[in-house]
This record gives sequence, structure tokens and C-alpha cells, in this order.
Amino acid sequence: MLGNLKEKLARTRQAFREKLGDIFQSGQPRDKILEELAEALVLADTGIAATDRIIQAIRDKTRKDDPFPAIRQALSDTLVETLGRYPSGLAVDHSPAVIMMVGVNGGGKTTSLAKLALHFRTQGKKVLMVAADTFRAAAQEQLAIWGKRLDIPVIRGQYGADPAAVVYDALQSFKARGHDLLLVDTAGRIHTNANLMSELEKVKRIIGREIAGAPQEILLVLDSSIGQNALVQAREFLKFAGITGLFLTKLDGTAKGGSVISIVEELALPVKYIGVGEDAQDVLPFSPQEFVNALIS
Repeated sequence: MLGNLKEKLARTRQAFREKLGDIFQSGQPRDKILEELAEALVLADTGIAATDRIIQAIRDKTRKDDPFPAIRQALSDTLVETLGRYPSGLAVDHSPAVIMMVGVNGGGKTTSLAKLALHFRTQGKKVLMVAADTFRAAAQEQLAIWGKRLDIPVIRGQYGADPAAVVYDALQSFKARGHDLLLVDTAGRIHTNANLMSELEKVKRIIGREIAGAPQEILLVLDSSIGQNALVQAREFLKFAGITGLFLTKLDGTAKGGSVISIVEELALPVKYIGVGEDAQDVLPFSPQEFVNALIS
């Protein structure tokens, strides 16, 4: 998995390695290395606040006369600690379980849901998908195409129907068929629109009423290539939808993977899965250690 991740994160990895290589091979004193390291992290979209905390943690872990390998190891350890502070596993071991996918338009939500469906199907779970984005006909068509391609059933409603009603019908089918996992694709939201956000709350209430303890997970799908704008989206969605974790898309196409660190650090949200390509199999459970190794090892 690590070799595959290194390949998929090539753009971010290259950006990190080019800058870090110059810093750590410079033979400069620790304080100068940390100054340049802070600049490199900010350029990778780690964010100023998160960068300051990372640099201070490295300073606490090292001494002024430590050679660069010790500083590099302290950087690796600090990033792993930051990204691993919150559990990254999904709470869907027991059936029946429900995962809601939320996010703005264009973030890759429908494709990410289909990837997760295949991921869990290969683990032996009986999976059902529901196209609850009734405001955009193309969204339902897109999920239906994925369902046919992956041989995973899809429940869909009529264009313009109440999303909560579509989810209710899907829940009845889900329970009647004895499936293990229901994946709910919601309409792409404008994250500053309170009315649209309230619909997510309605869908969540319907799910909780029909299945005790559900939805077990509400994953915010974020396009990692938009950098710090992803942090703005995450803050707004967290207010309305009770996000349990993140699904980061397009990590294979960005040189600004540092945004992952700032989101986890500032929002206390775990990254649970990452999308690293366009194929259905291009999805990985998030591992802080493997992610950091893929970036800087």
C-alpha cells in the first residue's frame, strides 16, 4: 500500500521532497532549518496556525545542536501524531449501518460513495446505495451508472422529490433485503446556505428514526486540491451536519497535500478515507504513518 500511495501522491511528495531536501542537506543550525521548514509547510498549504504548532513541537523534541536527521525524524513523528490524534476507522462493523456523504458540488462526492461501496462489497458486505440528490438529474444518473458498472443496487427517486422521502423509501428496502450497509448520496450543498443545510438534518433524523444509532458515519467529502478553501467548507458543514470524518478526494492531483494537516489540526476531525485516482479501486483507508512516509520518506 505504501508504494502505491507514494506513486499516487507524487505531486505533493515531489513538492515536499524538493524543499525539504534543500533544507535538511544545508548543514545549517536547527533554528535556521526550522525557519525554512515553516516556510515549506505553509507553501504546501499546511496553514499558518498548524505550521506554528508543528514547528514548536519539533523544537520541543530536539536540541539546538541536533543534526538534521534528528530534526527530520521529529518532523515525521509530529506529523504522524497530529494526523493520528483522532480515530480514523469507520464505525460500520455491525449491521445494519448507514454512511451519509455530504459536501459541496464538484467535490467528488458521488464517485467517492461508489468507491466506498465497492471497497466494502469486496469485504463481503451487502451494500445498497441511494441517490438522494434529487435536485440534479445528472447526479442520480451518475450513481445509477456506477451501480450498473459495479453490480451494486441503487435506490433513486424522481427528479425534484423530497430527499428525505427518497431516503425513507431506501431504508425500507434496505431493511427488507437484509443488507449490511447503506450509503446515502446527498445533494451537493452550498456550504453557506442554511436552508439547504437543514435538509441534511432532516435526512439524518429520518435515518436515526428508522435505524437506531444510524447514521454511524457522516463523511464530508472535500476536494484536497482546493487547499485552505477546504478548511472553510469543513468549518461550515461541521456546524450543521455533525460530521464524523473526512473523505479527501483528488490527493493524487495536488501539490498542496499539507491542507490535510491543517484540517485535522484545526477542526479535530479525522481523515477516514482518501481518493487517489479515477478508478473505482483508487480508494484507501487513511493511515497517518503511511501518509507521512509517502510524503517525506
